[in-house]
Amino acid sequence: MFQFTQQLPLALYIHIPWCVSKCPYCDFNSHELKDELPEQEYIRALTRDLESELPRIWGRKINSVFFGGGTPSLFSPAGIDTLLATLRALLNVSPNTEVTLEANPGTIEQGRFREFRAAGINRLSIGIQSFNDAQLNALGRIHSGKEAERAVEQAATSGFENFNLDLMYGLPGQSEKSALHDLQTAIALEPSHISHYQLTIEPNTAFHRHTPELPDEDEIYSSQLLCQQLLAEHDYRHYEVSAYAKAGHECRHNLNYWQFGDYLGIGAGAHDKITNVAAQSIVRRWKLKHPRQFIESAGTPTCVGGEKTLSRQDAAFEFMLNALRLQEGMDSSLFGERTGLAITEIADLLETAEQKGWIEWTASRITPTETGHRFLNDLLGLFLRDDIESIGTSSENS
Repeated sequence: MFQFTQQLPLALYIHIPWCVSKCPYCDFNSHELKDELPEQEYIRALTRDLESELPRIWGRKINSVFFGGGTPSLFSPAGIDTLLATLRALLNVSPNTEVTLEANPGTIEQGRFREFRAAGINRLSIGIQSFNDAQLNALGRIHSGKEAERAVEQAATSGFENFNLDLMYGLPGQSEKSALHDLQTAIALEPSHISHYQLTIEPNTAFHRHTPELPDEDEIYSSQLLCQQLLAEHDYRHYEVSAYAKAGHECRHNLNYWQFGDYLGIGAGAHDKITNVAAQSIVRRWKLKHPRQFIESAGTPTCVGGEKTLSRQDAAFEFMLNALRLQEGMDSSLFGERTGLAITEIADLLETAEQKGWIEWTASRITPTETGHRFLNDLLGLFLRDDIESIGTSSENS
């Protein structure tokens, strides 16, 4: 079916599903913490989950580790230290592996950043979203703008040279001036990476049920352009749709997603994608979402919420879905390496995209144009076709 010749890069994602409160815009698998945090019980469940997954990745090197949520910074530094020690004992994790912890300013006490750093976390992703108190209140955040600034300053003084700030624009009641002020405040704190993205209204969220009044599309687009200009002026390279980094500080973990690498997911609701070179297959698997169900079943087959073996069509579309988010595109050979397919199988689609002015395609590189990035959904829609399977079969048989 596929023709893989080498193992793909492998990342590890660890999901910690609890938050102090559920934000009205959030569609992630997060659960409001109503009782005592079952930290030790969950760590034992994560360990069982990882041990049960080892046969799928045996001997492979882990290139990055990401603690996501939820709010992973609710866990104690000692708990994170225990988890990292378990990872090092069971997996091939090198000393220079990027290890990211998501943190929210409202959950970090003074001094804990230093302890997280000592435990082995070497990159933080801090969920700021805004420094404007009125907008933070509208977003349901539990921190103030000043608390956010203090948290970032504490992270920097605790030895974190590599940290990301999450920032939103297009917020309820937000003007261009306010969006720029948020970004100026963030830049002044000297993060190595900024994730700057538009608030979107997702299904199954409080904002979807009761949608707040947002700026119109023209205002949002104008804010986006002004903010992108400001980021460029301060040497933040725009390398993905909503990601900006100082030189050498791109997020390795997210780059692995966007370049269609493999990743193992452990924890409640965690998803993964594992390529089996021996079996010539790509399998997606996900765990039960509810924390209590996950804890009780971790390490057993009933912990698996579902599984899907990707078809040729799935692999081609998912590769393009991710890789076309990269501002500078991708090496053409990456398609074959990461999908196990010949690029000739989508050549007519690439030609159509090029004719529409959405990409530039050479023998060595596929690069979205500025127009392609603006109409990304239309560009991606080209690759939603059901005949890649038959095209691949006829190509192999010829």
